[in-house]
Amino acid sequence: MTYTVIRAARTGSQIDAPAIAAVRDHLSRDGWALLRGFDVDMAAFSALTAELCSTITFDPAREFSERNTQMVDAGLGPIGLHIENGNTPVCPDIVAFYSAKAAFEGSQTTICDGRDVLASMSEAQRARWSQPMTVSRKLPELLWKRYLANEHPAISEPEEVTEEHILQFKAAIPNQDFDMHEDGSLTYHITLNPVRPSALSGAAGFANAVLGPSHNYEPPVYRLADGSLVSAEEIEELRELAEGSTTEINWQDGDIAVLDNTRIMHGRRAIKDQDRQLFIGMGRV
Repeated sequence: MTYTVIRAARTGSQIDAPAIAAVRDHLSRDGWALLRGFDVDMAAFSALTAELCSTITFDPAREFSERNTQMVDAGLGPIGLHIENGNTPVCPDIVAFYSAKAAFEGSQTTICDGRDVLASMSEAQRARWSQPMTVSRKLPELLWKRYLANEHPAISEPEEVTEEHILQFKAAIPNQDFDMHEDGSLTYHITLNPVRPSALSGAAGFANAVLGPSHNYEPPVYRLADGSLVSAEEIEELRELAEGSTTEINWQDGDIAVLDNTRIMHGRRAIKDQDRQLFIGMGRV
């Protein structure tokens, strides 16, 4: 995949309109862009996220850093390739990362173009993964209520969630269902396409969360439309295939990476230096 870096004309330049236009151009053409050498802080990163996204999305299991952004904290081990919030009813179109303090060693973010993965598949793999897939996962009460409070237009706090809001959200977004449990937890089932078109450029790619982590959640169950379950062995085969199309972002302080979350999967190498700060912002265009 193309390694696209937008460098500041002068060290310490602000992220201005031409830089944002260049980001959008690279998103459409290459699926991602890296901003380097700009004068960036949390406020600037939050403003960039708001400029690129008309609606902001959050991960209910993460801590907030600013109104539009959250801190990335997913343990120390490597993280498999995935699109952000790829197993949720409302998947963000864009995800951005801000490296406030880069690690001295390790913790590179991995990125992989789903179009390249699809092109590398055998005919049988391509046919299998072109089926719709149902994701089932159980969530504790606090997490699913935090998620719904962010996505439902009529509420903003988890304490405001009622059964009516659940039914309204279910009716508003097709291909999802819920099972409520006595302890307040919820099992959701959502049907999505593991091979999907990019929301920004149209062409299809293998872009989903099958290879990704379950750091803050129970592991999901994946079932394809033909009734078969996705096995651990099958996931490992895909992981090896995707690794051949994967590159790394070696972070520098102040870098911002912006990804087409409906095309580019991302992950992480193992963290060797814990003295790092990485933040995330995401949303729909």
